[in-house]
Amino acid sequence: MAEQEHEQEQAAKDVEEVDEEDNPNYKPPAPKALNEIVEQDQDDESLVKYKQTLLGGGSNNIVIDTDKMNCIIQKLSLLVEGRDEVSIDLTKPEDEIKKECFSIKEGCKYQLKIYFYVQRDIVPGLKYHHTVYRKGIRVDSMSQMVGSYGPKAELQSFTSPPEDAPSGMLMRGDYKIKSKFYDDDKNVYASWEWHLAVKKDW
Repeated sequence: MAEQEHEQEQAAKDVEEVDEEDNPNYKPPAPKALNEIVEQDQDDESLVKYKQTLLGGGSNNIVIDTDKMNCIIQKLSLLVEGRDEVSIDLTKPEDEIKKECFSIKEGCKYQLKIYFYVQRDIVPGLKYHHTVYRKGIRVDSMSQMVGSYGPKAELQSFTSPPEDAPSGMLMRGDYKIKSKFYDDDKNVYASWEWHLAVKKDW
């Protein structure tokens, strides 16, 4: 139990460092209860419509899994035009996820798609961050604002902007990637390690 608490504290600390590095002047809004958000600004038609879109008619009564946090990460997928979507099941044990590897052709454009549930309350300012390592050396990192999501019984998703896979003989090989999915309140919903193998061809 103490080890788990230590890991959560370390994850929150890592998130603070990432946020300070990416946008040192950003200050998240103070947290508010779902009912308070819904009841605010009733005279502003555009805000009311936005809240309806965000919540999708849902409420804080939606609970997918009582043992989980408000955002439950399900899977990570690799999207490449003209090819089938391939996925990593993020509900598996951490040691099994570490063995997972996406293979990709050098120079192609690809996107990452993360599937998740939101339960109980609005999750404010979701963010995705990953750091890429090659032969133990940090070679790249990426942070992406995902947005705020309301509770829904349906699976929700976020797709990253297109990226170019490394290309050239020297850039082929295995890349280790450490990912985090967290929110404005520094709640880390998932952190996992996976691999990307860049190859000459499919």
